[in-house]
Amino acid sequence: MQIYTKGGDDGTTGLFLGGRASKADDVLEACGDIDEAVSVLGVARSLADDALGGEILLLQRDLFVAAADLATNPRHRDRLEPGTSRVTGDMVRRLEHLIDDEVARRPLRPVFIVPGSSPVSAALDHARTVVRRAERRVVRLRDEDGTVSQEVLSYLNRLSDLIFVLARATAEGDEPPSHD
Repeated sequence: MQIYTKGGDDGTTGLFLGGRASKADDVLEACGDIDEAVSVLGVARSLADDALGGEILLLQRDLFVAAADLATNPRHRDRLEPGTSRVTGDMVRRLEHLIDDEVARRPLRPVFIVPGSSPVSAALDHARTVVRRAERRVVRLRDEDGTVSQEVLSYLNRLSDLIFVLARATAEGDEPPSHD
C-alpha cells in the first residue's frame, strides 16, 4: 500500500465527503489540534491502568468523530452519521455523567494545581491544554462563519473538564497549588 497520494503537494487536503481546503485553513488547524489531543491521550492511555485506559480509548475515538464533524464539506453535513461522523448531544451528556461521577468520588480542591504529580496525570493535563486550544479554534470558526455545530463546541468544552478531573484522580499524593 502506498501511503502518499501527492494530492496535498499543492497545499490542500481533502474534506470529508468531498471538496478540498487549504492546509492552513482554520478548520484544518482545529482538526490538527484534535489530532494532537488524540496523540497525547495515547500517551496517557499507555501509562494508565486498564480501566482508565479503556475510558481514554473511548475519548480518543470520540475525537475522531469531532474531527470528522469539523472537516466535512458543509454542503454534505446532512450525510453525517450521529456518533460516527457527527457529534451528538448524547456524547456531551455522557461526558457530563462521567465528570459528575468522578467529582462525587473525589471532590476537587478549590485551587489551581501545578501539573506533574504522576506520569499519567501529567499526560492528561497536557491533553487538556491541547483540547482547550482546539476549543478556542472552534470558537473562532463559529464566530467567523457560523458553520460549526454547537455539539462539537460543547463536546470539546466538556472533554477538557473531564480530562482535568481525570488528571486529578490519577495524581499521586497532594498536588502542589499554584501558590503557597
